[in-house]
Amino acid sequence: MSLSRAFLHLLCCFSVVFSGVNASDTISSSEPVRDSETIISSGNRFNLGFFSPGNSANRYVGIMFNLPSPTPTVVWVANRDKPLHDSSGILTISEDGNLVILNGQKEIIWSSSISNSMNNSTAQLLDTGNLVLKDRSNGRVLWESFQYPTDSLLQFMKLGIDKSTNTMAILKSWKSPDDPSVGNFSAGIQNRYIPQFLIWKNSSPYWRSGPWNKQIYIGLPEMNSYYFFGIDLVVDNAGTAYQTYSDQNQSRILYYSLNSTGSYQEKIWDPSKKNWWVTWENHRSECDVYAKCGPFGSCNPGRSPICSCIQGFKPKNEGEWEKGSWTGGCIRRTALNCERNRTDVENGKQDGFLKLQTKGVPDFAIWVPSARGDCEGDCLSNCSCTAYSYYTGIGCMHWNRILIDIREYSMDGAADLFIRVAYSELANGKKAIPVAAIASTVSIGSITVILCGYLFRKLLAKHRERKNKNEAFLREASPKLYQEGMIKDDINRVKIEDITLYSFDMLANATDKFHLASKLGQGGFGPVYKGKLPDGQEIAVKRLSQSSGQGLQEFMNEVVVISRLQHRNLVRLLGCCTERGEKMLVYDFMPNRSLDAYLFGSCKEKFLDWSKRAIIIEGTGRGLLYLHRDSRLRIIHRDLKASNILLDEYLNPKISDFGMARIFGGSQDQANTIRVVGTYGYMAPEYAMQGRFSERSDVYSFGVLILEIVSGRKNSSFYGDGLTLLAYAWKLWNENNSLKLIDPKIFGSRFEIEMVRCVHIGLLCVQEYAEDRPNVSTVLSMLTSDIAELPTPKQPAFTGGHASPQQGSSKSQGSMNADSITVLEPR
Repeated sequence: MSLSRAFLHLLCCFSVVFSGVNASDTISSSEPVRDSETIISSGNRFNLGFFSPGNSANRYVGIMFNLPSPTPTVVWVANRDKPLHDSSGILTISEDGNLVILNGQKEIIWSSSISNSMNNSTAQLLDTGNLVLKDRSNGRVLWESFQYPTDSLLQFMKLGIDKSTNTMAILKSWKSPDDPSVGNFSAGIQNRYIPQFLIWKNSSPYWRSGPWNKQIYIGLPEMNSYYFFGIDLVVDNAGTAYQTYSDQNQSRILYYSLNSTGSYQEKIWDPSKKNWWVTWENHRSECDVYAKCGPFGSCNPGRSPICSCIQGFKPKNEGEWEKGSWTGGCIRRTALNCERNRTDVENGKQDGFLKLQTKGVPDFAIWVPSARGDCEGDCLSNCSCTAYSYYTGIGCMHWNRILIDIREYSMDGAADLFIRVAYSELANGKKAIPVAAIASTVSIGSITVILCGYLFRKLLAKHRERKNKNEAFLREASPKLYQEGMIKDDINRVKIEDITLYSFDMLANATDKFHLASKLGQGGFGPVYKGKLPDGQEIAVKRLSQSSGQGLQEFMNEVVVISRLQHRNLVRLLGCCTERGEKMLVYDFMPNRSLDAYLFGSCKEKFLDWSKRAIIIEGTGRGLLYLHRDSRLRIIHRDLKASNILLDEYLNPKISDFGMARIFGGSQDQANTIRVVGTYGYMAPEYAMQGRFSERSDVYSFGVLILEIVSGRKNSSFYGDGLTLLAYAWKLWNENNSLKLIDPKIFGSRFEIEMVRCVHIGLLCVQEYAEDRPNVSTVLSMLTSDIAELPTPKQPAFTGGHASPQQGSSKSQGSMNADSITVLEPR
């Protein structure tokens, strides 16, 4: 009898061992998980153990749905890039408290890698599918698998940027059904302007959801139907933006996955068929591929061919288009009037908008704080604005320059898109003239000829009056320079139009008689005051010091240069005053002062997170592109720096201080000057040493600015080994340690890849030779990842020694400041 009992006891032990199931849902150093063993969550929803995917013999540790299916549904893999090659693996808690996978030789092949782990920690598989590592003494979570997803989004998981935990989570596809290592596709939340869900293929956009309107992604009208159970996007002002979902029907098993072909699917378990039912997927037609029809092309899967140019545009390459190669996109049939001259605008033939219904809005939508009634007018006043749309839950959206990834939908819920076109494109075709009207037309024609002659004489008189007024204004503002003929070339090239001439008394009253309490700062050529006009508009008044012998040329230059420039990333000159011997410039007031105050100065304690810094970098680049290429005048700024980037109430950047700017002719690409002006540290070498400036000298300054924004450090200061910022950045880049340059306040935000990319781009901009630097258009393409592979930078200028000292520091809301210097150099 005793022998029989012993046999039964032994049989029971073998049964427990070979069942492969631990009694609990936890892992500890004394209760590891060996290959062929699993643990199951408390509600029996998930299990964790070793598995081999598909036809592979490699072994991995994964979390799986605990379902009666012959093929396990794996939702998370620990050692996805480091497989085991036999069944000797163990998942356990190491001596330092980390969760680790050991091979047969007790070598660590994967670890949770928590530096502050506890030696008394334990791991638990929750019924949400989250594997958490906790401090056993107080229950504090040290690490969790939800922060490091693989290819699946589970209920309550946060996909995106979570500032409360300072983490960023994205999905990364398997390489193939047999290989869970990182594949070609990734998916997550992009929060550059308006949040949207994106899938990337090898870091390039592959599919996108369209912007989030606080309820749905507007590029997915079907979200109004039974799909997308409980999807929500959480966004706050601190930079948090993550997608999550919660299904109210807890009996239903639902999840989302990104497979190895780039298909993002919503799946629901069908218990009757013991299989998954795909209820939605992103890639259902060729039009779901990002930018399938190229710039200004629209894709409709129900049409043949699927691509067409939007109204007012034609194929860029007719031959390629006819062959079905559409990626080159379309170009305008007629140039915008605002890009040519003001004649048509003055005659009432200004640009207008064509309404395109049921469109998926293009990528790169920019939210604009405009009311519904102002959205169109604000776009029309900005020559770079090519389209607008107003959508409930988002508000006013603008698009600058090209429009990319436009879809057509046959269902309700898509947005109406308004495309900017020239006046001639607005006509719907010529109407036939009735025969009865021919006789009257002759009479009307004769009257028209007489009337046109009269109007021409009036217009000529008005032109002469305006020219006389311009010259009188310039003569009064700067008699010496006018007499010497130093500004007549500017008079012949540019008319001073639409600029308000303020009286001295009005500006004195607006600034409380230039009271010290109204003073915003002191620039190189005089103080800057805050004021309020009688209509309540807040202004900034830059007053040229009467005792200063400098600044007359700069004052006139600024009036001439920016009196006709309009762009959302340029500060707006409202007018000026030349009464009583004064020289004053009046600007829009920027409540958040200048960028240098946030990076280095009195506002430094205010947190400027990475998302805001990225917007400032790109916005500054777009303003610079407008100056170089998109405005009617071609402008080289010559003094781009942090103190000349002003921030509006939404922290949008505005380039200011055009006192040192120069106008280029249409075919001119560089110029020389005897009078070198600018700021040490931001000046390109060819400009500082030889007086030669071009677009690429502005690009150099922009590169310095990018490095300052990413690092939070001044270029004029000294860092490791007594190096300037440029030399320090170059040293770290060569050591493959660019992360060390990132501002500690934003380090660890899970945007490190984007930040390091900006360091790389900054170094490309500050290369010693101008011809090696990219132009601003290319820089913007690099910043928006349109150019995936970046070239290797060459050594920057001025990295062999110390930088020249700065002259003071910027304090001003206005643009002139003590940092700007003037140096006489022989040519």
